[in-house]
Amino acid sequence: MTSTTKAPPLYPKSHILAASGVAALLSLALLVFPSREVEAKKTYLSLELDNGSELVVQEKDDLRADTPSLEQNNSPFAKIEGAPGNPSNAKPDTDRQEQSADLSATAALPADPAHKVVTVTNGDTLSTVFAQVGLSATTLHAVLNSSKEAKQLSRLKVGQALEFQLSADGQLESLRSKLSDLESISLAKSDKGFTFKRELIKPDVQTAYAHGVINSSLFLSAKRAGMSHGLTMDLANVFGYDIDFAMDIRDGDEFEMVYEEKVVNGKQVGTGNILSARFTNRGKTFTAVRYTDKQGNTSYYSADGTSTRKAFIRTPVDFARISSRFSNGRRHPILNKIRAHKGVDYAAPRGTPIKAAGDGKIALAGRKGGYGNTVVLQHGSRYRTLYAHMQGFAKGIRTGGNVKQGQIIGYIGTTGLSTGPHLHYEFQVNGTHVDPLSQKLPMADPIAGNEKARFMQLSKPLMARMDQEKSTLLALNKR
Repeated sequence: MTSTTKAPPLYPKSHILAASGVAALLSLALLVFPSREVEAKKTYLSLELDNGSELVVQEKDDLRADTPSLEQNNSPFAKIEGAPGNPSNAKPDTDRQEQSADLSATAALPADPAHKVVTVTNGDTLSTVFAQVGLSATTLHAVLNSSKEAKQLSRLKVGQALEFQLSADGQLESLRSKLSDLESISLAKSDKGFTFKRELIKPDVQTAYAHGVINSSLFLSAKRAGMSHGLTMDLANVFGYDIDFAMDIRDGDEFEMVYEEKVVNGKQVGTGNILSARFTNRGKTFTAVRYTDKQGNTSYYSADGTSTRKAFIRTPVDFARISSRFSNGRRHPILNKIRAHKGVDYAAPRGTPIKAAGDGKIALAGRKGGYGNTVVLQHGSRYRTLYAHMQGFAKGIRTGGNVKQGQIIGYIGTTGLSTGPHLHYEFQVNGTHVDPLSQKLPMADPIAGNEKARFMQLSKPLMARMDQEKSTLLALNKR
């Protein structure tokens, strides 16, 4: 049987033209809107035949940087600076290669195995730090026993950096640590073992001015004025004889001072003494000027030469809260009886330092019944003060010893009949209990007559400096 091939169907000429048009449009669309793959890769076809039979196909990846298309150069859309995929913002391949080469070169730099730095973290000891750098306990023992000063190396602080220099065989050659901006300590190997050295940098001392208005607390206002915690405490101590910082401070109180500022290479590294100060409390202004007399004794005096120091400070605990006042008819919180409260209670956190109200002799430092741990000070023949419920006594405080005004004698606690951490403070005059908050305190001596002219030469410029600084500050605030 003979098979016949069926001829393809004949379509009208109009259909063929329509199909051709659609095909042409699709081809145009593919050219104008290439897919991501097409945009990322172009293929070059060589029309030359290798060995007369094979078609050679060459491919090159990511040719956009070398042969930008017409669409990229003449896009009607604004180019977004730094946008990904925007060739005009992309760094050339050469830049990327140079950066990679730089990073590789940096990574290839060998670290010095003989120089090691360890930063102290919580829980570290000198023993664990030595172990981290591969030093033995024998070396540690030799270091600590090389001198009395070398033992200071064992007093580590979190964040402190220790720099070790080791020999080729891993033995300690030197050790250095910066304790502060003003002090560094070091240890170097010598023929006799190790030699300890302390380096002290002497800072430049300048004068600075601070001013603040209290609207919440002295500490917060002082912090806003750029004052450190220590400087704030110094200010409170200067005026502590006239102002009770536990109960007298009010919103609107104002303070200003000229003080020493320690500077190293243009950087502030600490503060020194308050040279002059002014504090307005409840509308009354107190002044203070620091003065050292010809005998070398230093104290603070008011601007006219009257001593700001009194025989007793007003409050033996800084910034404590008065929890109970002097009373002849208070109900005892533990005994539940009406009993005279012959002192003032200052509530403060456990461990808060307690200061001696004045110079005196320690009549008692020990247990005293319901008072618990107690210190009793005798100030001359007329005055006596008592400090009770202490957690413990300060170093060197014992019966029969002597103390100076402001010296720390113990710490807030709850020993004896006490419901919470506080200081019970009593004040006696000629054997009679008086209210220490209302008692008029005796004054210390003013500037000696033969020192008055010299003092005023110092006082007047300091007070004028504060006046000028305050006027400038107020003028700036009005702008």
